Amino acid sequence: MVSAKPEQDARRRRRRRRRIQIIVVYTAIAIGLAWFFESQATTTIIFVRHAEQTNSPTGDPGLSAAGRLRAVELSRQLVDADVVAGVDAVYSTPLKRSQETARAVADALDLPINTYDVENTEEILETILKRHKGKIILMVAHSNTVPVLIANLGASKKVPPIAEAEYDNIYIISIPWFGKTKTIRLRYGEPYRPVVVPGTDSI
Repeated sequence: MVSAKPEQDARRRRRRRRRIQIIVVYTAIAIGLAWFFESQATTTIIFVRHAEQTNSPTGDPGLSAAGRLRAVELSRQLVDADVVAGVDAVYSTPLKRSQETARAVADALDLPINTYDVENTEEILETILKRHKGKIILMVAHSNTVPVLIANLGASKKVPPIAEAEYDNIYIISIPWFGKTKTIRLRYGEPYRPVVVPGTDSI
């Protein structure tokens, strides 16, 4: 009489191979979906102008007392911008007032300050979008470059000019993997109060 054991063993091996194949396929699908959604996540760039600066030295002034207070307030606002991790990267122009504005946030999150060339905004935005896809980035810029940076991202081209004494804007740009780029403007710290000369428009 021929034993059925070899045939039973062969069936068990086939079933085991099928289970392993199914596990491998599902694992590959799960990893692929996780990679896809991570790589296609929304990137958020937060733009601020540097805080108030001193009047001297004229070449590369640092922050005034009011500016230091605003930088601390910026840190308070942004350290918990994402309830999981906060801001992921910090970028600033090389000027002292910008570096000092960025430092409070960078130090609170133990992040380096990445310095970028204020004259080459398109290249730095391209680098940021590639390097920090799906992350939250703080960019400290200047009154004349914030609107340009936002427009170059395909966001609002109607950002109003920033007045000389206006330091309280936070622009949050959300760049989804699919859909329209959104712009939100918030205020922080001591509010900007335009000077009104009697009989004229505000200046």
